[in-house]
Amino acid sequence: MKCPICTAEADRRYRPFCSRRCADIDLGRWFRGSYAMPADEPPEDGEEQIAAATRPAPEH
Repeated sequence: MKCPICTAEADRRYRPFCSRRCADIDLGRWFRGSYAMPADEPPEDGEEQIAAATRPAPEH
């Protein structure tokens, strides 16, 4: 198995990575959001969500 960061042979202790360094690089990418899945729609603005939640329900 190859390390997904540097393509060196994976080490059993850090699997699937070859070293602690490559594992930490991967963790940093997760923290920065580099691995985020693209959304079909852009996220709504937080202020819009608050306004919609506090708006009175329409009467029928």
